[in-house]
Amino acid sequence: MANLNLFSDLGAIAQNVQEDAHFVVRESYIMPSLVKQFGDMSGSNPRVGYKYNQGAAQVIAEGDDLTSHSFIPSADQTLTPVEIGLQFFIGDQRADSSGNVPESVLVDAAMELGLAAGDIITTHLLQDMGSLTAGTIGAFGSVLAWGHVAAAIAGARQANKSSGVQLTYVMHGFQWAKLAASASVAGASTMTQAPSYTDEVTRKGYVGQFMGVDLVQIYAGTPAVNGAGGTAWFVGGVFPQQALALDWRRPIRIRAQRDESRRGVELNLSAVYAHGIWRPDLGYNISGFATQAVV
Repeated sequence: MANLNLFSDLGAIAQNVQEDAHFVVRESYIMPSLVKQFGDMSGSNPRVGYKYNQGAAQVIAEGDDLTSHSFIPSADQTLTPVEIGLQFFIGDQRADSSGNVPESVLVDAAMELGLAAGDIITTHLLQDMGSLTAGTIGAFGSVLAWGHVAAAIAGARQANKSSGVQLTYVMHGFQWAKLAASASVAGASTMTQAPSYTDEVTRKGYVGQFMGVDLVQIYAGTPAVNGAGGTAWFVGGVFPQQALALDWRRPIRIRAQRDESRRGVELNLSAVYAHGIWRPDLGYNISGFATQAVV
């Protein structure tokens, strides 16, 4: 029998071909751009917002003497700073081996720290939408429909006493899937009153506005999404920028520190910020199932 020279003969000594490592898929870092941001302070002093009482003019008769009414601001909302942090220790031997693999572990570790900071900031702002107080549309166990969205937009405009105020509706991507299905060929004739909108949803899969309000899809998981599986739901919001706030006290900072005794480098992430509701009476929260559609 002929002696065959096969790759399997090299199995014990052949090396794997290592491709560049990829990062875990993350939520887009869009929420900070949708809220009011402060950046004029450092330190950990709480920021307190104040609100004036409302005056009420009255009909008066000729010769009536006006009486002064109080006009005193009272504390409304408080933003209390928190600090976040994360560390990766990279040993010298691990760092020195980067020349033998496609990726640079120090560069990639620093990038991962920044992405991790974005995750928690996004989650905090998403959770704050549940504290909007102008009104509530939907509930746990409900499937969102276009009527819910229209009602929340109308309610938010009423709360802002303006039809021209710039609003944003933040929803979960699975909630949009339900809406899109009802406004596309999947929903048959449920949107016959707006055939061009139905056509656009069918062709593009996503339309960026409804009733003049920007629609933003979020795909965040726990803890932004409540529950799991077939009963998961998401509390979104229709709100103007000043309804929620992000108060930077120390922006995201990633610093390297040499640890000679352990023969390596510590990559340290830290940031100090406050977050929360600022003008909650200007925004509606809107709740509904955020479960994957099953045909």
